[in-house]
Amino acid sequence: MTASIGDLLETRGHVVADGAMGTQLFAVGLSAGDPPEAWNVHHAAEVRAIHRAYLQAGADVVVTNSFGGTHFRLALHDCQDRVVELNEAAARNARTEANAESERTGRTVLVAGSMGPTGELLEPMGTMSAAACEAAFAEQASGLAAGGADVLWVETMSDLDEVEAAVRGARSVCDLPVTATMSFDTAGRTMMGVTGTELAERLGGLGLAAMGANCGNNIADTEAAVAAIAAASPGTPVISKPNAGVPVWSGDSLVYDGTPEVLAAHAHRARTAGVTVIGSCCGSTPVHTAKIAAVLRGDEPPPDIEATPPATPPTEDRLARRRTRRR
Repeated sequence: MTASIGDLLETRGHVVADGAMGTQLFAVGLSAGDPPEAWNVHHAAEVRAIHRAYLQAGADVVVTNSFGGTHFRLALHDCQDRVVELNEAAARNARTEANAESERTGRTVLVAGSMGPTGELLEPMGTMSAAACEAAFAEQASGLAAGGADVLWVETMSDLDEVEAAVRGARSVCDLPVTATMSFDTAGRTMMGVTGTELAERLGGLGLAAMGANCGNNIADTEAAVAAIAAASPGTPVISKPNAGVPVWSGDSLVYDGTPEVLAAHAHRARTAGVTVIGSCCGSTPVHTAKIAAVLRGDEPPPDIEATPPATPPTEDRLARRRTRRR
């Protein structure tokens, strides 16, 4: 029987999730505008190396390189006919490294199949029907399940209706457990105005394996959201995967200003607030994961760093970020 997030929590009390995939892919040659999901086939060794680095840093969960894996997102790159192929390859790459880590260390580690937003708006605000949305996630989930995912990881969502469609789609094709996280981008709310408490109240009855927040405008808003979720739904494990600070200009490049110590300090505060699945998102590296893992294990003291929101709004347009980001 495959292990679950609940199994890991029973034995360890907390679960360390991995960090950014996109940041690491750009570091090894991914070009802006290219589909990261195609790297699962054409540059599989590089993708597996990223998973391996996070596992060796102490991650208990690695998230697949399939964030934009619905046909809506892949159509932007004329890859809409490769949904199952690319998602299956994404899960297989992570599965290979998870199995190797388990054989090497005896640790149980999980593969989480990333399912990001479609980038479309549901009717009546947009043109995507609920049925089309559900079908898109069903197709993606079938590929992730075939490749060996242990859990389906719905992430970086803004619209509760899209989350529910993703969950329905996933469950229509497989019996894998499902988690869901939303991105709190706008004054502690998602782009569609959802608060952490509303997320917990709406999703609490879906039987999710875990729920929470990832990405977001800043660590402070993500932290407030996950604390609210934990308070409103004490029976469900809560996930926190904030960005590594906020993007700031360094020369002609945007870099994230959150150090490993900043993320480790967040991990300690989040755990104190009842959050049990903790990792990082955009801008983070295996070094961030290692520091988070060390603090949560008690091997290192938590850094004395407070979470502060950015003094100015982020420089990236939020809607563009929703369409393009994968951590």
